[in-house]
Amino acid sequence: MSTRLKAPERKASILAVAKVLFADKGYHGVSVDEIAKRLGVSPAVLYQHFPSKEALYEAALNSISEIRESYVSVILEEPSDFGSVLKRMTRVFVESVSNDPDYLRMELMSALEGAAVANQFFENRWRSFTDYIEYSIKELSKEGKVSDIDPRMASLMFQGMLREALYTKCILVENRYRDISLNKLVNQLLETFLNSIAYRDKQ
Repeated sequence: MSTRLKAPERKASILAVAKVLFADKGYHGVSVDEIAKRLGVSPAVLYQHFPSKEALYEAALNSISEIRESYVSVILEEPSDFGSVLKRMTRVFVESVSNDPDYLRMELMSALEGAAVANQFFENRWRSFTDYIEYSIKELSKEGKVSDIDPRMASLMFQGMLREALYTKCILVENRYRDISLNKLVNQLLETFLNSIAYRDKQ
């Protein structure tokens, strides 16, 4: 017999279990019955808190967005050149994501499944980077401080490099990179990206 919890506690426990299962198996790979069984309750208990599996999935995504990074402070810090700000933004993001790798698993699963609500969520999660990189490169290009590169391509390249570093260290945990810290990997990634766009405004 399951322990009787107060409604907020029960809802939190449902979300915690659902997030892990969705991260491991994706939206379509998990049933309400499986979540209920893992919790030791009946499916009816879940439906008391969430009207559908889709609502539960959205709530799991929203639980991630509640701890979404704030980049305001790092943007206002000095030095304020593009490279320095991008490095600080990246470190904030990496710390947040590495503390909750289920985020990465859900992102990967959503990409494989093509779940519209999830894809929109993860696209928005990266928007701080895409907007900052694309706008900055357009401005720096006018000043001759970066190479002639399409800002969208540069943004995509940066996201790809950063995702791969996070997958490698937080999900795959490959032996080949075990002795390289995530911090060192990200620092090298940032330098490689800035060199690839011929960034010439370092402070």
